[in-house]
Amino acid sequence: MFTSERVPHRYNPKYIHHKGRGVVGNISQVVFGLQDGMVSTLGAITGVAIGSGEHYIVLLAGVAIISVESVSMGVGEYISSRSEKKVMERILAEEREEIKKYPEEEHSELEDLFVRDGWPKELSKTMANTARENPELMLAEMAYRELNIASSELEHPVRNGAFMFFAYIGGGLIPLLAYFFLPISNAILISVPMTLVALFVLGAGLTKYTKQSWLKNGLHMFVFGGAALAIGLVVGVVMRTYFGV
Repeated sequence: MFTSERVPHRYNPKYIHHKGRGVVGNISQVVFGLQDGMVSTLGAITGVAIGSGEHYIVLLAGVAIISVESVSMGVGEYISSRSEKKVMERILAEEREEIKKYPEEEHSELEDLFVRDGWPKELSKTMANTARENPELMLAEMAYRELNIASSELEHPVRNGAFMFFAYIGGGLIPLLAYFFLPISNAILISVPMTLVALFVLGAGLTKYTKQSWLKNGLHMFVFGGAALAIGLVVGVVMRTYFGV
């Protein structure tokens, strides 16, 4: 009697799609939050430090910026993710209704979609027939092939907002940290290079997941941080020179 044996499942454990989503599933929020927290806070407090020369004002501005912006970014991410999820859910509900009201048309459409994606005609017909017997399978296939929606990958608004909130705080504290312990003149000399290095490290660290050039990615982040710093410096010098602030 013939018996079949399962082929051992070989895979590379280093590939990120074998490690679960984890932080990778929220890489957009983490990178955006850290980068924006560092860049905006660095530019703002450097400008305030040069323009005012007041240690208390710099700390107040820094804490205020981080507090307000982290909440704003977190809430904004939550609202946008929730809105996107609700739109996707509405589209799926409409597709579910069409499957219920027009089963033959949807069955025919799914068969055509299988063929479009490269499946043989006879196998496409068999798969479409199988899907028609299971409404949830039918919906999942139509969502994926017609609507480009993976129903299992809908947005997670609370998680997205939380990642953005804490990432922004973490990023914003990097340029502000030196001002808690040092006078302004010394703090600037520590804050600026420390933040620029942190931006470079963030960009370079992303290549663990993207497999791009760590140097190119790091410099990309570094340049954007430098641009924000330059704006902050110009504003600070202008305010002090022309307005005596």
